[in-house]
Amino acid sequence: MDRYVFLEERGLVTVAGEDRSAFLQGLVSNDVAKVTPGRTVYSAFLTAQGRFLHDFFIIDMGEMLMLDCERSRADDLRKRLSLYRLRSRVMLGNVSDEYRVFAAFGPTVAEKLRLTEPGQAMEYAGGIAYLDPRLADMGVRVLLHGGLGEDPLIALGCVRADPEAYHALRIAKGLPDGSRDLPVEKAILLENGFDELRGIDWNKGCYIGQELTARTKHRGLVRKRLMPVEVEGPLPASGTEIIFDGKEAGEMRSGQGKRALALLRLEAVEKALAEGRPMTAGEAKLTPVKPGWAVF
Repeated sequence: MDRYVFLEERGLVTVAGEDRSAFLQGLVSNDVAKVTPGRTVYSAFLTAQGRFLHDFFIIDMGEMLMLDCERSRADDLRKRLSLYRLRSRVMLGNVSDEYRVFAAFGPTVAEKLRLTEPGQAMEYAGGIAYLDPRLADMGVRVLLHGGLGEDPLIALGCVRADPEAYHALRIAKGLPDGSRDLPVEKAILLENGFDELRGIDWNKGCYIGQELTARTKHRGLVRKRLMPVEVEGPLPASGTEIIFDGKEAGEMRSGQGKRALALLRLEAVEKALAEGRPMTAGEAKLTPVKPGWAVF
């Protein structure tokens, strides 16, 4: 059964003006030149030290680019970007109250829209629909003007679901959800799957934070990774320390029911899985699960 959810927590920042693509190109981790009406990309905005500030999807809406970002932090993103505007001919805005972001997922929804490749986009109901550029299993994201309601999703044969259903899928697949899973000014992209999830372009020009990101990759400095864990016992709160063999092995991130995400030391994961022993966080036992898309 195909389902859809209204992602109430998502907002939209606009970047308009003739320099919009060139302006973003020098700031974010992915190649903005690849963004067209037929293609979206997933990207991040970092500190100069290569630490996470924001992640978002970049959408071509004709006369402007839209950044599908965290609603609660949309103004922060707009303000941070504006610091780099200088003489660039760009205008930045926040239209989170004018549009709504949905996710439609299930066995046939992408096929109905003839979307076959991650990031592939198309005009739909006056807005845009695109196959999640991170992972096709996450389904189609649909951006609609707020006045349209949910009829375009129903027309796809989708049934409305609780947002928890979408986040259960996200957690099972091992995908972070912005600052819920990526501590601001602390998280590193390569520890959180951005390479495999198509959030980094290694061939583009310079961007803020590129030096640390590239050095981490080429020196093989990734010692931790975000991944799903199966939880036996009470779900630990985000930030709870994870212990294995009496040592710190990681930290909890967002969770739901009997599954959660955790940033784990790879050495501890390898040993825990090889020996069939769980990690612990508070009163819970944890079993790491390597996502099928991850390379480590």
